[in-house]
Amino acid sequence: MGQLALLYLWLKACVLVSIPIDKFENRRHVHVFPRLRGARGKYSVAKVWLESHGQKQVEIYESSLSAKENDLLLRIINANWEYINKQLTKSFNGEKTYPKEIKLK
Repeated sequence: MGQLALLYLWLKACVLVSIPIDKFENRRHVHVFPRLRGARGKYSVAKVWLESHGQKQVEIYESSLSAKENDLLLRIINANWEYINKQLTKSFNGEKTYPKEIKLK
């Protein structure tokens, strides 16, 4: 699994993660895991599509986050889409990714 970015949703921290086998799915996406005491949580709290037919189209596929957190998650991903998409490409190519902290400006 490749960690792509560390996000802050209100008081919660989340990690965007790519799962190598996902590169064979028909749409690029990331999984959102909670950050718990410096470690990544065991289960994904959301899955977010990044594109459709090769074009940017950010939308939540599934989520256990609140509506407010989902809205913030989409705003953060849209604002940082290029960085996240490049990190996802690196991860799928087997290259090392270095997550950076992302906050909504």
